[in-house]
Amino acid sequence: MLTGIVIDALDVARMGRFWQDATRGRTGGLRLRFTPTARPKPARKNRLHLDLAGGPDWEAEVARLLTLGATRADIGQGDVPWDVLADPEGNEFCVLRPGHPGVLAGSGLVAVCLDVAEEDRDAQTAFWRAESDWHAVEHEAWGVRLRREPADPVALVMGPPAAPKAGRNRLRPEVTRRDGEPGEFLDAGGNEFHVAPPTG
Repeated sequence: MLTGIVIDALDVARMGRFWQDATRGRTGGLRLRFTPTARPKPARKNRLHLDLAGGPDWEAEVARLLTLGATRADIGQGDVPWDVLADPEGNEFCVLRPGHPGVLAGSGLVAVCLDVAEEDRDAQTAFWRAESDWHAVEHEAWGVRLRREPADPVALVMGPPAAPKAGRNRLRPEVTRRDGEPGEFLDAGGNEFHVAPPTG
């Protein structure tokens, strides 16, 4: 079952505070876990990023996030109906405006977006349906959304374009399994993900 996102951080405490405030603590039950690293983020775009809902006053929400320490980011997106920002360590994320397809909440985390090449879409969809235990599937022309349930506010979004894989991903999904070996593994597209044992 998909239970969280692991994020490498130069400053674990600062990143934890930023994302707690950025999401307003609304993560749809996913845990954001920060692990220390000495590696700054490479210049290339991350293969996994988070989307936040901007809500009806999205301009004010973007301003709030900038005040928290986010910066505007240019990943070649051009003129798009959402805002691309980066967290204090340069990890890209999007702020989605009202009316954006698939947004089921007015604030907080609404999507975990994984780059998937078009030719890998079927294999990745099958892989992540099994690993995440999220079975509500929404097919779009550009890709696929998975949700725990149809009304769940957070989706796992998979679609192109896929950033080149060069080194270990800075953001990685975390799944919890009742059986199987904990550790770090690769998905069907060569992306790292963590397996954690169940708690309690």
